[in-house]
Amino acid sequence: MQREIVEWHSPSLNKKMRIAVYGHYGTALLMVPTAASDHLEYENFGLIDSIRPHMDSGKVKLFCVESINGESWLNPFMSGCEQAARYQDYNDYIIREVIPFISASTSPETPVIGCGISMGALQAANLFFKHPDLIQGVLALSGCYDLSVYTNGYYDDNVYFNSPTHYLRNLNAQWHLDLYRKSRHIYFVSGSGDYENPDSSRHISAILNSKNVYHELDIWGHDMPHEWWVWHRMMAHYLETKF
Repeated sequence: MQREIVEWHSPSLNKKMRIAVYGHYGTALLMVPTAASDHLEYENFGLIDSIRPHMDSGKVKLFCVESINGESWLNPFMSGCEQAARYQDYNDYIIREVIPFISASTSPETPVIGCGISMGALQAANLFFKHPDLIQGVLALSGCYDLSVYTNGYYDDNVYFNSPTHYLRNLNAQWHLDLYRKSRHIYFVSGSGDYENPDSSRHISAILNSKNVYHELDIWGHDMPHEWWVWHRMMAHYLETKF
């Protein structure tokens, strides 16, 4: 399996940012980490090894980005307004810098699927729903898709427009809806065990149903907690059966 660490100074964030790239060919998976973790989280917690056959076979190529949640919603010393502005900087970094990098590292025709776990699932879903022309689907595991859960009571337009369960309810733009409906890869997956919140996945699924957007809601059992070994199984299952 090919492995490469790439970094550059991000104009959007005004800091060095790194991406871990795994594999040589295949559908591009934009892997957003959990909470305040970095580009090596998925490797360090064994997920890369658990899905290695799918990279070796050329089915998928992974692009694991860093988060800046520690400089945004998870920073208790910043005001809500500052947190929201920094979060928007991160969205700009992904769209203006990471997506072109992925395209240059694959081909313009290679589909990009946003993937994430827990808080990363929220961010991956948000990126897809806001930019379905650049990101063609989402595989979201164990997420909560209401950003206000993380904002400690703060709410403004930046929160609303980055909180899928808020803006999707009111979204009637035909351009977005048509692109959602064309996607073959919209998956919301959750366990039902300790520290899981499957109702969050059910909630966003109900909204998508109301918009006639085909997707898959997959709720695993009560023996499936909010743990890495569960996410290993989920990722392996979806790469085996859906890609």
